[in-house]
Amino acid sequence: MMNAATQVFAVIGNPVGHSLSPVMFNRAFSEIGYNGVYVAFQVADIQQGMAAMRSLGIRGASITIPHKVSIQKFLDEQDILAENIGAVNTVINTDGKLKGYNSDCLGALTAIEKVTPLKGKRVAIIGSGGAARAIGFGVTSRGSELTLINRTASTGEKLAAALDADFIPLSEMQSLPYDILIQTTSVGMTPHIHRSPVPAGFLTADLLVMDIVYAPLKTQLLKDAEKAGCRTINGLSMFVHQAAFQFELWTQNPAPLEAMKQSLLDCLDNPVSFTHGDS
Repeated sequence: MMNAATQVFAVIGNPVGHSLSPVMFNRAFSEIGYNGVYVAFQVADIQQGMAAMRSLGIRGASITIPHKVSIQKFLDEQDILAENIGAVNTVINTDGKLKGYNSDCLGALTAIEKVTPLKGKRVAIIGSGGAARAIGFGVTSRGSELTLINRTASTGEKLAAALDADFIPLSEMQSLPYDILIQTTSVGMTPHIHRSPVPAGFLTADLLVMDIVYAPLKTQLLKDAEKAGCRTINGLSMFVHQAAFQFELWTQNPAPLEAMKQSLLDCLDNPVSFTHGDS
C-alpha cells in the first residue's frame, strides 16, 4: 500500500516506455516488503530531470540512454568507479544531494566471469555508448587487451583513446581474432530481431559472445554464435546483477535476485505484456 512514506525510484531516459526495470524493481520491493515504488520517466533534458529529482525527493534513479555521460555535470558527487569510467547509470538522492554510481561495469564483469576469467583475454566491444565505456573500463581493469568496433569512427576513436584500446570501424571488420566479443548496441533488439552487427561467417567456435540486449533473450547474434559453436551470454545476467547493485544501494537490503530474474522471464515469455525494447 503506497502512502506518504513511500520511497519513489525511477528509470530516467529517452525513450523509456520499453523498459522492464519497473516490473523488476516493483517485484523486488514487494518480495521483501519494502515501501517503495519504481516508475519510468521519459526525460529529454537531463539537467531538468536532476532538478526534479531533487525537488520531488525521488530517492534513486536508474539512468539510461542517452544520459549516462551527460548527467555527470549535474550531480553533486560521483563514486570513484563512475568517475574513472566517465559514465553514470545509478543515482542516489540523500537530502537533496545527488551521487552517481556505475553498476553496468559490475553487472557485465559478474556475467562474464561466471563463464571465464578475463585476465590475458583479447576482448572486442561493439559500440561506443555508456555501456561500452563501462564494460571497456571493466575488462581492461581485469587485464584484458581491448579493441573497440564502432559504426561511427569519430566516437569510436575517442572512446578507444580514453580506454587505451585499439579501434576498428565496423565497416572495415574482416574477422574476429579475439577470445571474447561483447555487443553493446541496440542492434537486434525487439522488434528488429533479425538484425545482427556481425556477419555470421565471422563467428568461430573458440569465441565467447555476449549480447547485452535482453529482449529478445536470444538475439540474432547469439543464434548465429550458437550455430558456430560459440559459448554465449545473453543480456539477462548483466541486467539483473547491475540492478541488484542499485537495489542494495538504495534500500540497504539484500537484493532478491531470483525474484528479480523471474519477473523478467515472466515478461519475456509473454511479450504481449510489455512494450518491447532494451533497458
